[in-house]
Amino acid sequence: MDLLALGELLIDFVSSEPDVSLIHAPGFVKAPGGAPANVAVAAARMGLSSGFIGKVGEDPFGQFLRETLVDTGVSDAHLYSDPEARTTLAFIATRTDGRKDIAFYRNPGADAQLSPEELPFDALRSCRCLHFGSVSMSREPARSATLRAVEAAREAGALISFDPNWRPPLWEDYTVARDLIWHAMPLADVVKLADEEWEFVTGTQDLEEGARKVLDAGPKLCLVTLGAEGAYYHNGTVQGRVPGFTVPVADTLGAGDAFVGAVLSEFLIAGKVESLSEGDLQRIVRFGNAAGALTCTGTGVIPSLPHRAAVQRFLSEQESSV
Repeated sequence: MDLLALGELLIDFVSSEPDVSLIHAPGFVKAPGGAPANVAVAAARMGLSSGFIGKVGEDPFGQFLRETLVDTGVSDAHLYSDPEARTTLAFIATRTDGRKDIAFYRNPGADAQLSPEELPFDALRSCRCLHFGSVSMSREPARSATLRAVEAAREAGALISFDPNWRPPLWEDYTVARDLIWHAMPLADVVKLADEEWEFVTGTQDLEEGARKVLDAGPKLCLVTLGAEGAYYHNGTVQGRVPGFTVPVADTLGAGDAFVGAVLSEFLIAGKVESLSEGDLQRIVRFGNAAGALTCTGTGVIPSLPHRAAVQRFLSEQESSV
């Protein structure tokens, strides 16, 4: 398997109108989601073999999510159904500036019930890349399962990708959340953060200062998505920004996950993360920006994630219009 993603797979109920609060949203559109699952699908659409490790409820929403994974070409061999806990739901009011108003229904939520005993260690030790986030560390037993899975894949030589994906409503203690994020940081090779969580995680608004703090913890590459402004990268030797693209925005949710799936696919094709030239990093981040931009043109993350051919076509169109 090229890529395994571990964590939450849930139902996003996305407001039918942008720039309204959850209180005033007139309706919601059901869409499959969950950041690690989004990355697994994004990677599959980039041409990678992809699988997902996690839990859903033994309910209609869980069945819908399983069917969605299968339909998108992501292996559900390690997606487990919990007969006791229900599939997690998230109600989301999106804004065209990229901010989000989210209310989770997760008491405790099937995604948080993944245990270390359920981990597919053979798959973890044979994958080329493991991607995870912090949401699965917000509750036990999924917290222990996440860290154990990362250790197993890392020990076997897999590329480890980490998205802190800070979601305040899921944490009772923000200090514990930050401590766990930094506990996981040294386990990763690639770390992607979003601009809205940057200061919470790094303690600074400055990109270079925060990136050096991340890199000093052990990762080889720090990436920061900046919404419409594009993305920033720093690998300890070179740093830079790559501009974003102007597109008609329907829903910004999941653009960062599309970015991660796209850049990870390029890293796996290149066979390395370290020693990439500045030109390589510029090209790869631009490819990720294009995938993220295209995702913003549709409603609901997984239905909107683009295939590799669509990203390549979009980039060609951008170049020809210059």
